[in-house]
Amino acid sequence: MENVKNIIFDLGGVIMDIDVKQTLHAFTKLGIKNVENYFGHGFAASFFSDHEAGRLSDEDFLKEIKKLITGEASDEDVINAWNALLMRFPPERINLLKELKSRYRIFLFSNTNAIHYDKFSEIYRDTFSGELEDLFEKAYFSHSLGHRKPDPTGFELIIEENKLDPKKTLFVDDAFINVEGAIKTGLKGLYLPPGFYITDILW
Repeated sequence: MENVKNIIFDLGGVIMDIDVKQTLHAFTKLGIKNVENYFGHGFAASFFSDHEAGRLSDEDFLKEIKKLITGEASDEDVINAWNALLMRFPPERINLLKELKSRYRIFLFSNTNAIHYDKFSEIYRDTFSGELEDLFEKAYFSHSLGHRKPDPTGFELIIEENKLDPKKTLFVDDAFINVEGAIKTGLKGLYLPPGFYITDILW
């Protein structure tokens, strides 16, 4: 952490617990065969990526998923399956972020989508007071930013908008490919492997 003044955090798997298998299982129950071919951690079919980058509306996203389903499913069924991976915000991580905010400029950059955003915002509000965004100087979500990690453009926009010195800025993510994207822009990178959490780091 020497010379680090700013920290950009990922959300899922870093701050919030997620379980992708829950969504894979839910999609399989709805009748999607070989669901791993369309969606998985670090991989997504084109329409998943387009949804996360804000290029595909929620309505069209749901239509694309329904095309994969053998049988009938309502929008609510698909949304519930899609949101099944969103679990909880461990309080110790939230407390850590509040403490770090007093010593660093902290930001959020998450690959997400409008449907997930509504759900994890609800989960946060149900657990803590205030909004998730209150933890950060500014929070960036790919569907509103228009760029997904590991595309360097998203990192570059955040750096420019907040006048960050990349050499003094650390990016933290649980997907190695995203850390590689950050490093390409000159940021410092910290990869969190499975079973390792931000509360394990000596900040």
